[in-house]
Amino acid sequence: MPEPTLVALSGGVDSSVAAALLVERGGPVEGATLKLWSPEDGCPDPKRSARLNACCSLRDATDAAQVARRLGIPFHVVDARHDFRTKVIDPAVAEYQAGRTPNPCVACNRALKLGTLLAWGQAHGLERLATGHYARITHDDDGRRRLLRGRDPAKDQSYFLYFLSQAELAALDFPVGELSKAEVRRRAAALGLVTADKPESQDLCIPLPRVERPGDLVDAAGRVLGRHRGVAFYTIGQRQGLGLSGGPWYVVHLDAAADRVVVGGAADLEVPGLTARLEAWPGPRPDGWTPAEVQIRYRSRAVQADVRVGGDTLEVRFAEPQRAVTPGQAAVVYRGDEVLGGGSIVVPVKKSEQAYP
Repeated sequence: MPEPTLVALSGGVDSSVAAALLVERGGPVEGATLKLWSPEDGCPDPKRSARLNACCSLRDATDAAQVARRLGIPFHVVDARHDFRTKVIDPAVAEYQAGRTPNPCVACNRALKLGTLLAWGQAHGLERLATGHYARITHDDDGRRRLLRGRDPAKDQSYFLYFLSQAELAALDFPVGELSKAEVRRRAAALGLVTADKPESQDLCIPLPRVERPGDLVDAAGRVLGRHRGVAFYTIGQRQGLGLSGGPWYVVHLDAAADRVVVGGAADLEVPGLTARLEAWPGPRPDGWTPAEVQIRYRSRAVQADVRVGGDTLEVRFAEPQRAVTPGQAAVVYRGDEVLGGGSIVVPVKKSEQAYP
């Protein structure tokens, strides 16, 4: 009989169908949703939240409870407000202030959905955790787990899960990973789930506070071209909102220590590689440089590159220069559909002629 499983019910159609598939398999299944915000925590207006499908939307919790009732499984609300503030929101704000562009969705998956919730379930006798992520887990004859892309390339979410260890992979289940989004919606409609036609989530859309600390907008030669509101409001590759004539200008470098935003042309965004802080490599580490594919943002494709893993560092050299490599974002290494590992981008490798003031 399948092991007792807790399903993370977000209030969306993907997690709803994940729960339904587990019920069909048999075995004990319970559902839970995370309480991340409340009005006293500074949650945005509930009406606005419902429209945006924000993390604190009351509608999401209500829909999750209705899905659990429809499927006939117990339902829980797990209070994760403290963890959300200290492990997701506060670190994201600090990253923006340091001139980096964080990925709060990776942090939320790691710390809460696959951290707090997994631990809560195991403390209550539910050894496994299932979610609605579009990803797959397979295992070799020797028991080693492998994380793979979801079957639907348009919905694949393995990029957000690169940090998973062997122990975590052994405890997780992604029931919709073999399905397309269209198939998920058809199954939800056939089961009469309230989430069947619910719009797509906008991920983490809680506004993050940022401190205005004005400084100079400069070019690569250090010439002052204008003023900016604060490095926390800018990201690499940004073109809009610079208030500069001529150009087009793009943000190519953020110097938080000097409160400077460096701008340049489109060609200045292209770099030959990057260095990242290695956060996961659950399989055998390669010896020296090895060919792979690397994805540097969720909505981009993985590109050919050579990678090298050493200590807590991941080095990447692209086969062709890549545009707008952004410190704080994830660099995820693939071989085909398999996630080999990844980490947080620390710095792009500059072209030999690049030098910032």
